[in-house]
Amino acid sequence: MNFLAHIYLSGEDPELKIGNFIADSVKGKKYLEYPDRVSKGITLHRKIDSYTDTHAIVKKSTSRLFSKYGHYSSVIVDILYDHFLAANWQEYSDVPLEDYTIRFYKLLQEYYTILPKRIQQFLPYMVQDNWLLNYASISGIGTVLSGMNRRTKNKSKMDLAVVELEEYYTDFDQEFRSFFKEIQLFTKNEMKKL
Repeated sequence: MNFLAHIYLSGEDPELKIGNFIADSVKGKKYLEYPDRVSKGITLHRKIDSYTDTHAIVKKSTSRLFSKYGHYSSVIVDILYDHFLAANWQEYSDVPLEDYTIRFYKLLQEYYTILPKRIQQFLPYMVQDNWLLNYASISGIGTVLSGMNRRTKNKSKMDLAVVELEEYYTDFDQEFRSFFKEIQLFTKNEMKKL
């Protein structure tokens, strides 16, 4: 799961959303330095990632890409799954995606001082280019994958994965839908324990 799914799976709890969003930039036990609900959001993110990485449906999606992208396949699938969430947003939320993303960017501004430096640095670009909204289009996902490829100094070749997205669109879509039902249930149960 990538940014949009992690945010969505946090429900309406603002601090849980913030924690779930920043989790990849918080290493080890540093999560304990954050306010309680933010810390729990970081923990929730880690549980979602662990569940996702070991799930049979996700492994099926990843295996389709592995021969070409190696260990970057799982990162690509996370991004592709965010595309299917964004592209089918009206099935998951009554709030239009554009409004949802604007609200989330405002929330990030409210919590700006506790965001890790890495996130503070990319936040202006995220908002300006509206990454979350752009996940809904194939061209938007292409832009995200190109950015990820640049960050790997062009080693990952992730920018080329749009080809597989288009070629196996129906397969990825079906896998996402099946998996997302399960991850929603898993997350609801985990949130009860927080």
